[in-house]
Amino acid sequence: MPRLTGIRDELDRQLIALLQTNARQSTMTLAKRLRLARSTVHERIRRLERDGVIRGYGVLLGSDPYENHTQAVILLALAQRQQRQVIDRIKLLPEIKLCATIGGEFDLILLAITPQLEDLDALLEEIQKIPGVERCRPLVLLAEKLNRLTAATPN
Repeated sequence: MPRLTGIRDELDRQLIALLQTNARQSTMTLAKRLRLARSTVHERIRRLERDGVIRGYGVLLGSDPYENHTQAVILLALAQRQQRQVIDRIKLLPEIKLCATIGGEFDLILLAITPQLEDLDALLEEIQKIPGVERCRPLVLLAEKLNRLTAATPN
């Protein structure tokens, strides 16, 4: 597990691992598994939340609601000094789930999720019409082989 600020010892790491497995476990169950007093576990959880190590709790779905959708990574090269305007337009496209700046030949990387391939095609046409977009290189995701982001993605 990577080192996170706010994790003080091995017990914190074990507690976090148990919570990542099942965040709905009672404090008493966690205490028994860690061989600690319930009050100790409760205080550790409160400290981890206060320090921002634990930012919240969520639901893991049994199936991915996007598993039958088309996903693509889109690389964009932009005209100089057009990044802010392009990003403002990208924010208006609900199919874009991630937009990040990158270094190298391209300036932005996008993650797009659309219901069908035809919808991705229409989205790409719309993106290419945005003033300041010079080049657009889509990479369609064919099959997911590993995904460690699903449970770990911050809000």
